Amino acid sequence: MANQNPERNYLMKEYTSRINKVVDYIETHLDKSFTLDELSRVANFSKYHFHRIFYSLMGETLFQFIQRIRLERAATALVLYPDKSVTEIALECGFSSSSAFARSFKDCFKMPASAWRKEKQLSDSNPDQTNSNRDQHLSNLEKDSLSSSMYIEYTKNSQTWRISMKDKEQTVGIKELPEQTVAYVRHIGPYQGDADLFGRLTDKLFKWAGPRDLLKFPETQYLIIYHDSPEITEESKLRTSVCITIPEDTEVAGEVGKMKVAGGKYALARFELAPPEYADAWKWVYGTWLPKSGFVPADGPPFELYHDVGECQSKGKCTVDICVPLKPL
Repeated sequence: MANQNPERNYLMKEYTSRINKVVDYIETHLDKSFTLDELSRVANFSKYHFHRIFYSLMGETLFQFIQRIRLERAATALVLYPDKSVTEIALECGFSSSSAFARSFKDCFKMPASAWRKEKQLSDSNPDQTNSNRDQHLSNLEKDSLSSSMYIEYTKNSQTWRISMKDKEQTVGIKELPEQTVAYVRHIGPYQGDADLFGRLTDKLFKWAGPRDLLKFPETQYLIIYHDSPEITEESKLRTSVCITIPEDTEVAGEVGKMKVAGGKYALARFELAPPEYADAWKWVYGTWLPKSGFVPADGPPFELYHDVGECQSKGKCTVDICVPLKPL
């Protein structure tokens, strides 16, 4: 059908590209106040039509999207940064006052921000009693072995954690990563366990990149960025970007967007994973390693960095680093 309407197909890709630029802009400037004029200029749409276009493609109004992203970031920050006051977090996430934040947070999460923080901290400290989904798949033996069989190697400006668990060794490297420019194809909606979805997104990105001579593995890096937390954001609104690194001056268009991945200190937890094992790996990083590491996640989305893109399908498993931006506890 799309081949019979090439102009319509092109226009849809162009609209998607422009809305993606606005979404990326909002997310990287969340602490500021936005105006309709400003955001419509980013999208290169008339401000008189921008609202309707945004709603049609995103399934929520521009205000609803900005408000939701601010609230979800605040909900995460309340747990990650216990030394920060609720007011401090509210202002950092772009709310004009603590009272405006308090009303909005309670409307969204059905409890005050302070109660949310307390409940989530109790959940983190008593995962078995609260049926936390972050490390329910780890046995007591694995948890005990983590604390008794863990050591850290220091080399120059990096460190590597080596953890013995049952019959294998798990490694987590702490490294400074440079800022990178990536091209991406984005999906909005559920993704967990859907290997075919990631295959389709990758195929679309590679078919764009191949003719432009941008696939030069291993120099080219392949990563999947998760912009939202599945514990907070409803499934239908989860944003995922399948990416490759590209030269900064590369031109993109249509469904292929371009953005920066922030540099800085990251944890790189190395796994060899089959499709059903990804969820448990992420739970291990966040539920077991992070609380014992002396770090907390910094602002910025986590991502998966793949090392054997061409061999994943034939092996049935991928070698992947789960990468989490860090700052000291």
